[in-house]
Amino acid sequence: MHKPALVLAVCGMLVAMAVAQSTLAQSNSASRGKGLTEVEGLKVGQITLTERPTGCTVVLVDGQGVPGGVSQRGGAPGTRETDLLDPLNLVDKVNAIVLAGGSAYGLDASQGVVRYLDERKIGWDVGAAGVVPIVPSAILFDLGFGGDPTVRPTADCGYKAALAATDGPVQEGNVGAGAGATIGKVAGRDRSMKSGIGSAAIRLPNGLTVGAIVAVNAVGDVIDPTTGQVVAGVRTQDGKALADARKLLRDGSLMQAAAPRAGGNTTIAVVATNARLSKVEVNRVALMADDGLARAISPSHTIGDGDTVFALATGRWTGQVDASIVGALAADVLAEAIVRAAAQADSLGGLPSARQLGTVPTRLR
Repeated sequence: MHKPALVLAVCGMLVAMAVAQSTLAQSNSASRGKGLTEVEGLKVGQITLTERPTGCTVVLVDGQGVPGGVSQRGGAPGTRETDLLDPLNLVDKVNAIVLAGGSAYGLDASQGVVRYLDERKIGWDVGAAGVVPIVPSAILFDLGFGGDPTVRPTADCGYKAALAATDGPVQEGNVGAGAGATIGKVAGRDRSMKSGIGSAAIRLPNGLTVGAIVAVNAVGDVIDPTTGQVVAGVRTQDGKALADARKLLRDGSLMQAAAPRAGGNTTIAVVATNARLSKVEVNRVALMADDGLARAISPSHTIGDGDTVFALATGRWTGQVDASIVGALAADVLAEAIVRAAAQADSLGGLPSARQLGTVPTRLR
């Protein structure tokens, strides 16, 4: 790239990041809009089981599919259909994304979404044989929380979530894939807190929109990137205040703690934009968006987390934009959605929420 073009690209990205930081710093329940569904061409449906706090969250794509990508950095992932998102591979359209609780059992939820799409003849065209719906999925581990661990999301959960999907405001807190989500388990589950689902979006004056939805079930603490303050996570021994995992790591307190159980945690997310991007570009967006996870969770991407971020590009906006700008915005929006996941959760199963401890950021109260 010639120097003038490089300078213009970098300047454009810095301006977009500054706008994002300013907008998100002022975010509240009114300015967040609808969350992920601010992105044209997407619907979100969520089902929360009543027998135990767990469930699934489905992101449906209007039409016959859009380019999708993924970034998977956690050490204990549970996923389906992520290999086909690699730009080296053939399929270039995604019809839905499923996030679910229930550990590997929860991957069954995606089969219900496949059935829903198949009934409507939506999927990868395979000629006379019909269509094959493309539904990448990721799960988090919530089996040890809130009751009978044999209660897990099934294909029926996914089907009902797809039926319930709308382009209205995304429900947050103890719902869907985040119903049984907890955070701050670096010093053991007895000092952890309740988390859930969070969603946020940004729309620039030119119409470019980037949104995110996330289920936060992390080993680490949730940090507000705008202030550096802990929102929720590992608590002090008496359980009445936040201990700050960063301090515990630095003073050696966690050296005696048991290592995070592999597969026992995980933050899973979908970021999306209305920009027109290629399969290669949308994978870059997923990779950059993953930085938002690292900004808002400390520590992140541990051996006990299966952190996975999907990305979609609906192409409803006709403007031109560099994928790096979209990725930078996606990282900011995902970080805000993570903070919202902790801020909007309610206390449950003997674990307090940020609202109970009084640690919700002022802008989200």
